[in-house]
Amino acid sequence: MLILIGLISIVYASFVVFITIKRPEKIWAMKKIQFFEKRFGPNNTIILFYAWALLFFFLGFWLMAQ
Repeated sequence: MLILIGLISIVYASFVVFITIKRPEKIWAMKKIQFFEKRFGPNNTIILFYAWALLFFFLGFWLMAQ
């Protein structure tokens, strides 16, 4: 079960990295992301997304190692 959750975490992290790199207009225009950009600035929002993805990568690998 932990392996499955770990794989889902890694896939989610990959999706977050993809969204951050490509910045599709429909997703990047969502209110939540716009809130982050207003609150933290555009560059810090990108850094926040990369940090979030890194956290989920580590979580996924840690869960798979259990």
